Amino acid sequence: MKTKADLKTHKKRKFKKRYWLLVDLAVAAVILALLLYKPASYDPAGAGNRPDRVHPYLTYLSSEIYNGAQLQEPFEVVVIEKELNEAIVSWSQESESIKLSSPVVHFEPGCIELMALADMKGVELVVTFGLEPQIDEQGLLNLQAAKVKIGAMNITPLARIIARRMYTQQIMSMPIDTEDWRAKVAGSLLNDEPFDPVFTVEDKKILLKKITIIEGKLVLRLAPVL
Repeated sequence: MKTKADLKTHKKRKFKKRYWLLVDLAVAAVILALLLYKPASYDPAGAGNRPDRVHPYLTYLSSEIYNGAQLQEPFEVVVIEKELNEAIVSWSQESESIKLSSPVVHFEPGCIELMALADMKGVELVVTFGLEPQIDEQGLLNLQAAKVKIGAMNITPLARIIARRMYTQQIMSMPIDTEDWRAKVAGSLLNDEPFDPVFTVEDKKILLKKITIIEGKLVLRLAPVL
C-alpha cells in the first residue's frame, strides 16, 4: 500500500513529465514556426515570362556581355535588381523530392541574397542564400556563402558541412572537368575554392576584374584577355 510520501513523489514525477512534454512541444512549435516563416522581403515579381522563352532583359544582358567582349576593351555590365527579378520569376528547378521555384534576388551592399520557394512533398518553405563574392589580391574570385536560412532559421554551419561533404562525394564518384566554369563555381560555393574568373564568349575570353554591389544594383567590371 502506497504511503502519502509515495503518492507525493509519484505526483511530482508525473508533473515533471508533463512539464518537460510541454517544453518539448513548445520548442517544436517554435522550430516549426521559424521554418514556415516567409520573410517580408520574399515577394516574387509579377507573372513573369513563359518558362519556354528567354526574357528580353536576359537577352539584353547577354548582348551587353557579347558586344563588350567583341570590342576587346574594358567594359561594364550593370544588372538591375527589379528587372532581373521580373526576368527570372518563372524559373524552377526540380531534384528528387524538392522543387525550387519563384526565385527572388536582392542586391545589398557587398552581398547578393537569393531566395526561392522550396516545395518538399507539399510543404512550402522559403530558402535564403546570402553570397558575398570577393576578388582577392591575386585576382581570384570566391563566391563565399555567407548565409543559408530556411524560413527564419539560420542553418549556415550545418549547410556548409553538408555542402562540403556533397562536393567531396561528387569529386570522388565521377570525373569532373576542372576547367569548366560550372565546376569552378560549384567548388567556390560548396568548398570555398577561389578561381580565376576568366570566361569564354564565343571566340573571346574576358576577365571579371571587379564586382560592386549596392542597393538594388550589381556592377560587373570586365576586361579582355589578350
